Amino acid sequence: MATTGYAQPESMWGATLPKVWRDATPRSRFGDAVLVVFLLAQCFDGVFTYVGVQTFGMGIEANPIVAGLMLHFGHGTGLIGAKMVAAALGITLHLRRVHVAVALLAVFYLGAAVVPWTAILFL
Repeated sequence: MATTGYAQPESMWGATLPKVWRDATPRSRFGDAVLVVFLLAQCFDGVFTYVGVQTFGMGIEANPIVAGLMLHFGHGTGLIGAKMVAAALGITLHLRRVHVAVALLAVFYLGAAVVPWTAILFL
């Protein structure tokens, strides 16, 4: 190295820290597909819940947390808030590469929310 009039940074502030961020694992197509299914289930559940509550009243909503949010903040705002939190947590699990949990949640939402709402609203 060329000699300069400046001190080496290592001698002033200690050794440089190694980079610990490594993206060694390749992207998972399964994880990406599961995340898309999970987010679509959230969207369908949100739309069907809103239509169901507008059609049949608040008594039709089975989730007490979502019902409370909808009563406190209004139907649209409470529902959007709940769905955004659920979507953010699902995306966080995906980014942490916990794809099996996202898959189980997607199946749960499809079976416990989307299918019943479809039966109530369209059959």
